[in-house]
Amino acid sequence: MIAENFWLWQFLGRLHPLVVHFPIALLIFAAFLEIFTIGKYQSKLRPGINAILLGGVFSALIAAFFGWQLAENENISGDLLDQHQLFGFITAGISLVLLWFWRQIELKQKRQNIKLYRGVLFLTTFGVILTGHMGASLTHGEDYLSSTLPWNHGMSPYQPGNFDLALYQSETGTLSSNAELKLIGEVRTILAHNCYKCHSGAKIEGDLRLDSKEHVFKGGESGAVIMAGAPNQSELIRRINLPKNHKEVMPSKANPLSKEEIALLTLWVEKGAPWPDNAATPSIYRVADLAPRRPTLPKAVKGLTNPVDLFVHDYLQEKGLAWPEGIDDKTFLIRIYLDLIGLLPSPEVLPAFSQDSRPDKRAILIAQLLSRNEDYAIHWLTFWNDHLRNDYTGTGYITNGRYNITDWLYQSLLSNKPYDTFVKELLHPDEKSKGFIEGIRWRGTVNASQRTEMQAAQNVGQVILGLNLKCASCHDSFISDWKLDQAYAFANIFADNTLEVSRCEQPTGEMASTKILWEELGEIDSLASRTEKLRQLSEHLVQPANGRMYRTIVNRVWKQLMGRGLVEPVDEMDNAPWSQDLLDWLASEFVDKGYDLKDLIYQITTSKIYQSASSGVKSPDLLMAEDYTFTGMTRRRMTAEQFADAVSQVIYPLFDAQELKYNPFQLAKNEQSTPSYVRASLVANNSFLTAMGRPNREIVTTSRDSQASLLQALELTNGERLYEALENGAILWKEKYGNGAEISEAFYEKILLRKPSQKELKIAKDALGDQPGAEQIQDFFWAVLLLPEFQIIY
Repeated sequence: MIAENFWLWQFLGRLHPLVVHFPIALLIFAAFLEIFTIGKYQSKLRPGINAILLGGVFSALIAAFFGWQLAENENISGDLLDQHQLFGFITAGISLVLLWFWRQIELKQKRQNIKLYRGVLFLTTFGVILTGHMGASLTHGEDYLSSTLPWNHGMSPYQPGNFDLALYQSETGTLSSNAELKLIGEVRTILAHNCYKCHSGAKIEGDLRLDSKEHVFKGGESGAVIMAGAPNQSELIRRINLPKNHKEVMPSKANPLSKEEIALLTLWVEKGAPWPDNAATPSIYRVADLAPRRPTLPKAVKGLTNPVDLFVHDYLQEKGLAWPEGIDDKTFLIRIYLDLIGLLPSPEVLPAFSQDSRPDKRAILIAQLLSRNEDYAIHWLTFWNDHLRNDYTGTGYITNGRYNITDWLYQSLLSNKPYDTFVKELLHPDEKSKGFIEGIRWRGTVNASQRTEMQAAQNVGQVILGLNLKCASCHDSFISDWKLDQAYAFANIFADNTLEVSRCEQPTGEMASTKILWEELGEIDSLASRTEKLRQLSEHLVQPANGRMYRTIVNRVWKQLMGRGLVEPVDEMDNAPWSQDLLDWLASEFVDKGYDLKDLIYQITTSKIYQSASSGVKSPDLLMAEDYTFTGMTRRRMTAEQFADAVSQVIYPLFDAQELKYNPFQLAKNEQSTPSYVRASLVANNSFLTAMGRPNREIVTTSRDSQASLLQALELTNGERLYEALENGAILWKEKYGNGAEISEAFYEKILLRKPSQKELKIAKDALGDQPGAEQIQDFFWAVLLLPEFQIIY
């Protein structure tokens, strides 16, 4: 016990965190100055270097001694501490060797030892840095530095407060077995993300470990920390409730727990701190079927010819809901043009379409738009660039740490490449399509969970299989049943050499196996070359038996067109869909029709439900709710690219030819003339597109936020790019149209596909006058572009 230790050793040990900074600073500075003396040992810097060096060596020895006393007297243990001590003693020993070489040179004038002296100096400096890093990891946690790196932003699936306390509070008495498993899973999640830095196998403070049932209930040096059924008597609960600056608060070296986390831990103890024996291998998470399933079509309903509508009809009847109203031709035209080719329909389209008496005129138009191959490919390039984290500029491209796949992607969309072939070429790529699984080779040291092989496993899992492997890439997942060894076995398929498994960034010495996540899909030859393993993976994953892959893509397309997926989030396909039958039927139909993405889009957009009225939501969180009820299409805001293209199409080009990063019209014989403006999907990201919602494509983005933001408002009101486009466009419109009335009518027709109302005409006339100046026209353009009627797809 601490009380039995001699007070002086304990006091000196506690000086270690203070003293340890001296050798780090002094030796690094000495090594830095030594660089400037190469070629001239007897530099004017030499006296200063000698003084700093001696201070660094002696402080290293003192720091090592004090550190030893700290470990001996403070009851701290753990693997990471052992490594820190070992490297500390080795570094102290090397510093003695350094001192000996320095003495040979300075006192005995043996200048032949200069190179050896410098080598040992730099080695000592490296040892001090490495040992210091381990010490910082002990103090602040193993991810203290790496968590700040840009490629780790947003990587954690853990969200404090994402707990359903009502689920457990509603159960009187003893919790059900399922509730116990779910509760302990959430408790362990809190402990893992807040307490393991100081109380796990890597570091054990106060003889307390919180990473297993046995250790939690054993307690620490002060006794038990959990009193089952009595949160008021539990030391753990007392400490997490203490004020932030209290000396006994837990966690002491991280942010305090949220109110929700404290409430959940308190409730767990209150319920008797249940920890079922099978909690180590929980089965409380919903797991979607892998195999395909083709449900029988619902009975025929008069007026409904699309099978999609039959499934929707059954769902609405079951929920006691009425069908949403249909939409008029104007709303349909704007919606279908933007959804299929990303452009606004020209004003002359509406009169001709309205006068068309054919009952299937909408289906005919949909087919015509889908046949505009280049417009379709350019528009859907945005969707796939987000998903495949493909961009034109950014981290890795200059250093060959990342590869662009734009030409392959565009040509695949242009030819409507079957989706199974599309995926096979991503997984078993050639030079043009290798960028997706090659990932980004970050410069410098990266987490084991962010090496390119694990990136490939995570991204393939997320995009192609609707699966979150990020948590399981570091440790056994707390949000699903996926295990660390499964994630590494999958990542091993993408590796040239067998991967060593690292748990929470610590190598385990265990070598990964080589397996697909679902072994029933086939085996991978672990001894084969990387190329052969990728070929086998591509063949196994795209087979029709992998119903999950095809449910994932039809769910993504449904969300893109309808505003909310059948399953949400779209990357978590184990969640329950609002209609399992519709999801399964769409996936089976997609496979049966040859993996045709355009046919899938046609199937959805020709449905009555797609052509029905949309509705807004008060909060995006309602779309993610477990009890979500489908009532029809969800309104969406224009994407950054749709907004930009509309401005370029009607007013003035937002981008010039020099900003074009990929030119699909350069070599091919086109079916249509080259556009008079640069489409937004073909330019690099910039401040305007970022503000309007285009993501940073260094990570996979499968859903964009459709809500307006402050940054968006600032860009629309003060952004230079939009200002200049409206200014130049106003000059052209002033030359083309005679007076304010003509300008207002023409602009409303081009932007909103309708004439202005009498009220709007009056407002426009007051603003423009009969002979408006360019500045007045510019302000008029800006006012109309801010209208929800323009920015929202109804």
